[in-house]
Amino acid sequence: MAKATGCTPRALRHYEEHGLIASARAANGYREYDDAVVTRVRNIRHLLDAGLTLDDVRVFLPCLDGDVASAPPSPAGLRVGRERLAVLEARIAAQVAVRDRLAAALQAAAPPAAPPPLTR
Repeated sequence: MAKATGCTPRALRHYEEHGLIASARAANGYREYDDAVVTRVRNIRHLLDAGLTLDDVRVFLPCLDGDVASAPPSPAGLRVGRERLAVLEARIAAQVAVRDRLAAALQAAAPPAAPPPLTR
């Protein structure tokens, strides 16, 4: 499954722990996944890559076995997306404020720059 989806075995176990995928156990103790799990894992990765969290992905459980990328968005999916975007924008704004404070402190602490050398 890891090779088929490009995920690590650890990520697959993590998705399973969160109830997003399921597996059966073989006689040797290895996990066995249904072929449909490939699509589900790819959809999970698509949503995570879009900035959602595993908790956010739960809203999409009813449609994780289809083509999430091209399916029309549901009202719940749009709500989750908007909420996650607001969180990301707040984090970005906070980081920009920290960067600006650091830049100002460095500018205030640094000696004035020497004038460029004259060229002839």
